[in-house]
Amino acid sequence: MKPLESLFCCPLCSGPLEREERQYRCPAGHCFDIAAAGYTNLLPANRKHSKNPGDDKEMVAARSAFLEKGYYAPLRDALCALVVRESGEEPSPVLLDSGCGEGYYTAGLFQALAKAGKEPRAAGVDLSKFALRRAAKRLPQGEFAVASVYRLPAADGSVDVLTNVFSPLAAEEFARVLKPGGLYCYVVPAPRHLWEMKEILYPQPYENPVKREDYPGFRWQGAEQVRGRICLEDGADIMALFGMTPYAWKTPKEGVERLRALKRLDTEIGFDLHWYRRQ
Repeated sequence: MKPLESLFCCPLCSGPLEREERQYRCPAGHCFDIAAAGYTNLLPANRKHSKNPGDDKEMVAARSAFLEKGYYAPLRDALCALVVRESGEEPSPVLLDSGCGEGYYTAGLFQALAKAGKEPRAAGVDLSKFALRRAAKRLPQGEFAVASVYRLPAADGSVDVLTNVFSPLAAEEFARVLKPGGLYCYVVPAPRHLWEMKEILYPQPYENPVKREDYPGFRWQGAEQVRGRICLEDGADIMALFGMTPYAWKTPKEGVERLRALKRLDTEIGFDLHWYRRQ
């Protein structure tokens, strides 16, 4: 099998990687195995903070089941429409999904670009190998790697579209890998996102702080709003949604128990899609 040029670069020497049948290899001879599930590990051992960084197997399974039921499909569809509209005339855009998780949005974006007549190339990075197993299965045409968003395994100016959905922000690194004029899409929760859930969790719920941020190397272009409601009639779905939020790390036990006791939750959802151009 002839090696294929990868979208990734070597995390050790920054050299270009070629994808062989079972491994990636750079000109300096550094090799990285491709797991049977289809992803690779490009996070050097000295940059790991734990044996298995990122979300664990149970968290990934719960989130995947929640997303498969289509609760966040309006967000996925709006993000896809925005990227297709703003990705320009490039016939083969390179897409990098930063903090891609199970590849729910990665796959949607790839399919939307292909449906628009383009021939996209897609890659995703995440800290969780459990999430990447699902991402690689969901989008076999893509490349997926365990890596930090703060040290992306991508060459300078090699990416046309970079997306970040509820993932850590590394603006300087995003600017490094994007081409001049490249598109950066950043999804954040709206002020009243999951308001009714927060009313259960906290005695005095608060709105999410939302303001437009400016980042060095980028020019803000606009923001699109997605608003709606979802009704969860399964306790497992309610707790899966809770586990996808930052509240899972900082909610008092009493609030968590009140939520766990629910059999039904009807709540607002809201997302703001900010988009930028690389200067």
